Amino acid sequence: MISSVLVPMDGSEMAERALRYALEVHRDAAITVLHVVGEPSSMMGRATGIALADDPQAAAQEAASDLFDRAREIAAESDREIETVVRVGHPARAVLNMTDDFDAVVVGSHGGSLADRLLVGNVAEKIVRRSAAPVTVVR
Repeated sequence: MISSVLVPMDGSEMAERALRYALEVHRDAAITVLHVVGEPSSMMGRATGIALADDPQAAAQEAASDLFDRAREIAAESDREIETVVRVGHPARAVLNMTDDFDAVVVGSHGGSLADRLLVGNVAEKIVRRSAAPVTVVR
């Protein structure tokens, strides 16, 4: 029996579909939404700002707040509550580091833009290949 499900979300429509699927199919399971803020890079993106913040965990939580609010709205449509977790790091690695703690993973097939589709599709593929828990990919 599946009692805990991890749903990685990146703000894309596919990630929202994955959450809706998890809520519908795993009605009795605890659902945890994970958002991963990328690793710091020389490009000085959002993750670098978070890494340099006085309180990186609080900065990461703030960066994920809109996404988590949207995830809670989706869960409320099904009269459900969710747990939320934010991590800083490489998306696939961060998800894979958590799969031992869950009975299943439900992931969107890819993100919204072409760049997201290439990156997130690659993330979904890595999760499918290496996850300790069974993975459902939602389109």
